[in-house]
Amino acid sequence: MNSGKYVFAQLLQFISRYEFDKYVSVYNGDFRTRELNCWNQFIQLFFGQLTSRNSLRDICTCLKAHRNKLYHLGIKQYVNQSTLSRANEHRDFRIFENFGNYLIQQVRPMYANESIPNVDIDNEVFALDSTTISLSLKLFSWAPGKYSRGAVKIHTLLDLRGSIPSFILITDGKYHDSNVLDILTPISDAIYIMDKAYIDFKALYHLHELGAFFISRAKSTIDYLLIENNFNIDENTGLRSDKIIELNGYKSKQLYPEPLRLVEFYDNENEVTLTFLTNNFNVSALEVANLYRNRWQIEVFFKWIKQNLTIKTLWGHSENAVNIHIWVAICTYLIVAKVKYALKSSFSIYEIIQILSISVFDKTSLRELLTEYQTNQNVKEQKNLFSD
Repeated sequence: MNSGKYVFAQLLQFISRYEFDKYVSVYNGDFRTRELNCWNQFIQLFFGQLTSRNSLRDICTCLKAHRNKLYHLGIKQYVNQSTLSRANEHRDFRIFENFGNYLIQQVRPMYANESIPNVDIDNEVFALDSTTISLSLKLFSWAPGKYSRGAVKIHTLLDLRGSIPSFILITDGKYHDSNVLDILTPISDAIYIMDKAYIDFKALYHLHELGAFFISRAKSTIDYLLIENNFNIDENTGLRSDKIIELNGYKSKQLYPEPLRLVEFYDNENEVTLTFLTNNFNVSALEVANLYRNRWQIEVFFKWIKQNLTIKTLWGHSENAVNIHIWVAICTYLIVAKVKYALKSSFSIYEIIQILSISVFDKTSLRELLTEYQTNQNVKEQKNLFSD
């Protein structure tokens, strides 16, 4: 079916042009367009993400060098840097944001049955965190950060089943992490894992009232009354204590008037004792610790997306251009996750993007590229077992 098609053209078959054009119509994105419509803007930026281009000039130069292949790649025409830059400055970023959210709704259910390491529960489990991209305040005056510097924050709610984003918010660097809790719509019985920055007892109690659970690191200054101490713990697992408490601070006990659970766990690898605060009394103390330990997935997601998708070097200075850049990066991640699921590839999303980055101009079928290579490697390894 895909014989003779470039890898990049095959990838475009996984993207719904119909859905994308719906958001273009909503925001009148192609009004008075001559050279570059929104769709071609998107796929050129998508190309830039897949191939790790460092600038708009880099994207345009690369496409110009391969101009004889563009039609077969699915790209209408190459444009110069100023045309692409102008589109990023003036096209409404909500086109790309809404399309990104459409992909989130499409891709997340594909990974709903994925397991979570060392955890055996049926609840939906999310990790909430943010990552900061440092900027020059002179060039990005709309994005103030701390210490007189510029910064953009990407707030992410990551579904730990499959490491798929569930919610993304892009703000300036001064936006406090805990404010995100006021925006989220909690899912009943879901578990939300977060660090100390999200301890806002008013917001956490609202989450509790809606039937959701949270697990957070407790602040060392937490003031509480001990209600019950569970001595039936196995210290060989790393557990040190499992307590039911009530907050004792004048303001905190008014904001969160119900009992909470405090679990202490010794991390032998890092030689540190961690204290977790949760409203979940249904899981074991060890599961509380193991659930929090899975929060590393969002750290890996942030680290990887900065290093492997082009995020650190932004492709524009305006708020609109930066939003488009980040949302196209997120869309790229989600499209690759969709490809992985469709082809049942056992390569990770991260490995697949590495393979695709050097294969966009190949005419190999995606299935062969992402599955048969793997099968051949396994056969080769098995043969090696019997060799001298």
